[in-house]
Amino acid sequence: MKQFDAIIVGTGQAGPSLSVKLTNAGMKVAIIERNLFGGTCVNTGCIPTKTMVASARAAYMARRAADFGAMIDGSINVDMKKVIERKDDVVGRSNHQPPNWMTRRQGLTVFKGHAQFEDPRTVRVGDERLRGDKIFINVGGRAFVPPMPGLKHAPYFTNSDMMKVDFLPEHLIVVGGSYIGLEFGQMYRRFGSEVTIVQRGPRLIPREDEDVSEAVRNILENEGINIRLHADCTDVEKRNDKVVVKLDCEDPRKEVEGSHLLLAVGRVPNTGDLGLENAGVKTNKRGYIMVDDQLRTNVPGIWALGDCNGQGAFTHTSYNDFEIVAANLLDYDPRRVTDRIMAYGLYIDPPLGRAGMTEAEVRASGRKALIAKRPMTKVGRAVERSETQGFMKVLVDAETKEILGAAILGVSGDEVIHSILDIMYAKAPYTVIQRAMHIHPTVSELVPTLLGDLEPFN
Repeated sequence: MKQFDAIIVGTGQAGPSLSVKLTNAGMKVAIIERNLFGGTCVNTGCIPTKTMVASARAAYMARRAADFGAMIDGSINVDMKKVIERKDDVVGRSNHQPPNWMTRRQGLTVFKGHAQFEDPRTVRVGDERLRGDKIFINVGGRAFVPPMPGLKHAPYFTNSDMMKVDFLPEHLIVVGGSYIGLEFGQMYRRFGSEVTIVQRGPRLIPREDEDVSEAVRNILENEGINIRLHADCTDVEKRNDKVVVKLDCEDPRKEVEGSHLLLAVGRVPNTGDLGLENAGVKTNKRGYIMVDDQLRTNVPGIWALGDCNGQGAFTHTSYNDFEIVAANLLDYDPRRVTDRIMAYGLYIDPPLGRAGMTEAEVRASGRKALIAKRPMTKVGRAVERSETQGFMKVLVDAETKEILGAAILGVSGDEVIHSILDIMYAKAPYTVIQRAMHIHPTVSELVPTLLGDLEPFN
């Protein structure tokens, strides 16, 4: 039995940073990783996908070169092997670094292997038994593979497998019309594949407002992506060298045939094989570890951080989990999960930046509110770049004048949203940013103009 002050299970965005804080505080710390260091973001999420999105945009802009007066002789072709090589190089610089500094850090011991709880204070890794006064679970999640009829007989990819594809699929069928599916769909369309996105419900990204969903659909369809909605009964079939996705169990004629299949229908936490029952740690029916507002589990001395706790499935929420735990544990600063404002991006091109409440949520709350909306056709930077798809929308509490939420779908939307988000955290009235002088010509300069057009809800 090896004794530690703290044990961290998993090396995603929260784990390594927490190990630094704990060792700086003089603690003896063990950190355990069974697979790739760095977690989802570094290996199969943000970094590799956004690297490939950048390659796809380069191909897209090359094809549009003549629109800007730049003439390119010959056709534009994509070498997928070089795309993957570039992605692997970027990822390699990220996931090779953590184990190097971890193994050299005083007070930190790295264990490679699968961790399982034996009791609330003991974790087994292979033949090693580790005992810790404090245990932090940071095991992340993985792609959910649904129990679709016929799936066991048909080959398919998940977002992780898709990172290794070094060829161009002739026709990629993407099952799932949310964030991951849309990003991959547009990416591979720009690489040169025919793409069909199959969505179970009546619209794409259903957690967003209907106008956002419709605008995103238009963006994708304008690039030649096929969108099939209302696929309420999906079945998969291997037909010769093709994969067929049936869209309606009552009508066999409704189907789509492609060369390859990508499943992008959600995520599940990596909690099923940790032996949490031996520690008495409670999970919900979906397998997420239940935590309080300071990320403590029901068992004293055990915390859960990152994607496995169901409090946010983003790199930035995972890192914020680390900040919350470290602040409460070491800095005696009572930070809480409910202090944060949900914010995220959808990295199609142009991107969507989101912060706070949706319009539907504001309306459902029954509060008096103001709303303003501006198309990107009236944003100078977007016009100059000939990228005028999308719009800007903001929602304000009519009584407090505080911003409730915003959606920026358009050029630099993922960056512009932060000027609004910071005002929201400051709990300042919208007039603070409305009266600010912004730089011209930018997208952000239109945020004050947008706020000047606020009107009551209809």
